[in-house]
Amino acid sequence: MSAVADDEAGHGTRALILALVALACGHMLSTLLRTIPALSLDLMAADFHVQPQALASLTSVYHFAFAASQIPVGAAMDRFGVRPVSLSLLAGTIVGAIASGFATGPSSFAFGQLLLGIATSGLLMCPMTLAAKQLSAARFGLWSGAILSIGNIGMLLSSSPLAFVVDQYGWRAGFWIAALGGVVVALAVFALVPNQPAEHKDDSSPLSQMIEVLRLGLSRPLRGLIALAMVSLATSLVLRGLWGGPWLMEIKGLSRVEAGNQLGAYTLAMIAGPLCIGMIDRRIGRRRELVAGTHTLAALLVVLMALGAPHYAVAWLFGVPVMPPQYDLVLFVLIGLATSAQPLLFGMCRQLVDAQVAGKALAAVNLAFFLGTALMQSMSGAVAAFAGLPAVLLFMAAMLLVGVMIFLTYTSPHS
Repeated sequence: MSAVADDEAGHGTRALILALVALACGHMLSTLLRTIPALSLDLMAADFHVQPQALASLTSVYHFAFAASQIPVGAAMDRFGVRPVSLSLLAGTIVGAIASGFATGPSSFAFGQLLLGIATSGLLMCPMTLAAKQLSAARFGLWSGAILSIGNIGMLLSSSPLAFVVDQYGWRAGFWIAALGGVVVALAVFALVPNQPAEHKDDSSPLSQMIEVLRLGLSRPLRGLIALAMVSLATSLVLRGLWGGPWLMEIKGLSRVEAGNQLGAYTLAMIAGPLCIGMIDRRIGRRRELVAGTHTLAALLVVLMALGAPHYAVAWLFGVPVMPPQYDLVLFVLIGLATSAQPLLFGMCRQLVDAQVAGKALAAVNLAFFLGTALMQSMSGAVAAFAGLPAVLLFMAAMLLVGVMIFLTYTSPHS
């Protein structure tokens, strides 16, 4: 009898893992789509007859739509369940990718980005929600890191492979391939994710839920976490998804594929990082110091990258006109590892609030991640237009250090 029970338990675990991997592939698609501009911004701008800096600011439409959709999508998951919501989001992602691929100018491209922002907004929270409902707290910690690592593979696809595709077939091909990927992932979700009845935990209106999430986010216990979340993911996504390519191609003179190779190494660090940081966290058990230390290190590494530009301090110190691309490669890998402490903010959030509001508190942190990314992306376009790419990196590093200081102030045991 116990052998049958064990067999059933094993089958249930396998089915859950397959369902989580299928949903995590949706998040992978999301990270691919949001980082396509990093290697094709110059070609898009030339096609649309606009300045790259103006188009860079326009890509923030994606992140604003993504952030604004977090709460309604969370409410929909509570009311309808993970499977129908994820299938609806994937259908929207396919439409958004096709619309972006057909864009003929800034306004139609912005419309495609708006659709993609809304549709991909829940593709991370779908596997996270299923894992949170089905797994113990210890196993959830392991799987949340694994889901983020699987998702970051999308950024690996948007490095060298995307650079090759863009060079051979043009920037639109990236969106066609993503649309095709959306169809494959939707079929996998349809086949592998169970159709569980929704849990009607919260029948309040989406507006009152939004107000509750904002209230929690601004509450004193979470204020430090929210401040760091606003700049943490923003730094890695804006660098990886937008300015990393132009920096390597314009400042360092690399070809598109060479730049893609460097961004690929950066992405590998972002894939391995969450698992490594998770192990360090379990070993030393000083989460607050680990989060602050890694983010401070990331800010200093971004400063070192900026100062390697022509006629800046590091290049001058080494007596060269500009630091070689290998210098940036090392810094990209180290930045990827250092910013991988982001998932620990979810863990700290769960420790700081009561169980009954944990979901809304996690939503507040997730909202801060992507709202911060949208704000930094739109501001970085203005900084680039006004003062150039090294200034963009220095601006991002300064924002990261401000976030760390606020985090330390509000999470201090003596505050």
